Amino acid sequence: MRIIILLFILLSISESIGQNLNVAHTTITFNDPARSGGFGSGGGPGRQIQTEIYYPATTAGENVAVANGQWPIIVFGHGFAMNWDAYANIWNSLVPNGYILAFPRTEGSLFPAPSHGDFGQDIVLVGQKLSEAGQNSSSIFYSKISDYACAMGHSMGGGAAVLAASQGSVFDCYLGLAPAETNPSAIAAAANMQVPALILSGSNDGVTPPNQHHIPIFDAIPYECKSFANLIGGGHCYFANSNFNCDFGESTSSTGISLSRAEQQSLTYQQITSWLSYFLNTSCEGYEAFIDYPINGIELNTTCPSMQPDVTISQNGTILSSNSQGIAYQWYLNGEPLIGETNDTLLVGANFSGVYQLLVYFDYGCQYSNNIVGVEEFVTAPQISPNPANDFIKIKGLPTEGLIYGIITLQGQCVKVGTLDAENNTILLNELPNGSYFLQINGQGVKLLIQR
Repeated sequence: MRIIILLFILLSISESIGQNLNVAHTTITFNDPARSGGFGSGGGPGRQIQTEIYYPATTAGENVAVANGQWPIIVFGHGFAMNWDAYANIWNSLVPNGYILAFPRTEGSLFPAPSHGDFGQDIVLVGQKLSEAGQNSSSIFYSKISDYACAMGHSMGGGAAVLAASQGSVFDCYLGLAPAETNPSAIAAAANMQVPALILSGSNDGVTPPNQHHIPIFDAIPYECKSFANLIGGGHCYFANSNFNCDFGESTSSTGISLSRAEQQSLTYQQITSWLSYFLNTSCEGYEAFIDYPINGIELNTTCPSMQPDVTISQNGTILSSNSQGIAYQWYLNGEPLIGETNDTLLVGANFSGVYQLLVYFDYGCQYSNNIVGVEEFVTAPQISPNPANDFIKIKGLPTEGLIYGIITLQGQCVKVGTLDAENNTILLNELPNGSYFLQINGQGVKLLIQR
């Protein structure tokens, strides 16, 4: 039976309404003049690093315009003797959610053996070059790259991504899918990692046994917020699509795998989507979902702190304040941010009637406060019932003029729009699939959790 639980929060997602992101592709060969070899041509003298890049666009295709917005970068390292195209499941899952996925094609041979050190440096260089492309007016990525980037990889590429994420300040996070020990050692390099990390491990992985590869890498990471997701019954190769080399190795080493490839990939998407939405998109709701909503089939071990207690603001005449100790603050009036009001206290001006709320940012996650209604003219926030609800919701307290509403997924995709007023105040929900959504009405937000 479906149950929809409604929780009031405030959202700033108006740009996401109506956004329909498709997957587009381009190929760029980057160049490192300080090294030799690589794969590809046309990047200039030195090491050639041909990179397949998949990015959000309004129209799918080759070299088409990037969708409006600024998108985080994920540089992905492939597994041993695996082609980048084995990870179509990864880019087709993440790109529509607003990420740019870059796959360097270097070090893909079986013989000669790949250089893990070069591969790690390639991942770093691709991250640097893509970030620079966001500042280059001749690039299709001009003004379309956000300030955040993540090193990600599978198997050998997961180990090489450790080498990359442990170097300098190019990457803001690390995400490993069954990461393998490398030469130079990913376990040793992990001791230098100073970014949030998430490692996914199949419990029945015989190719890179967790006790020899994934767990030592995780244990070596000193960063205060790291997470290890054990996929019960999972294998090594099922993080990717079918690949002969990987699947053959798995058939000779892994036993007792109980998850299908589709099941393992589904669990993977569920685990990484909310994590990425916070660490690459600073989504408050993403961190809450990652910390507070365990996924059936995954044992999650995390050192990341739980969500902070609810934020409470109090009113003393025309002064609103909160005693929550955050690292940043933002006041809102009727769902709109008040420019320059970034302290824990707000002095309300002459025309102050409306609904006030405070967003408090903590080291991990963020919380919206309770509503405070202006003291001169009380403006009631919309009331939603029943709560919990099934199949529909009804909104009371709406004005007579029409208001536009949107129902949006956690990834920012609008799945339903319409208008509401005092008479037309019911939204049908029975056509929505299971999942988490946000409802926005005139700046006021409601979180919809759909569960069976």
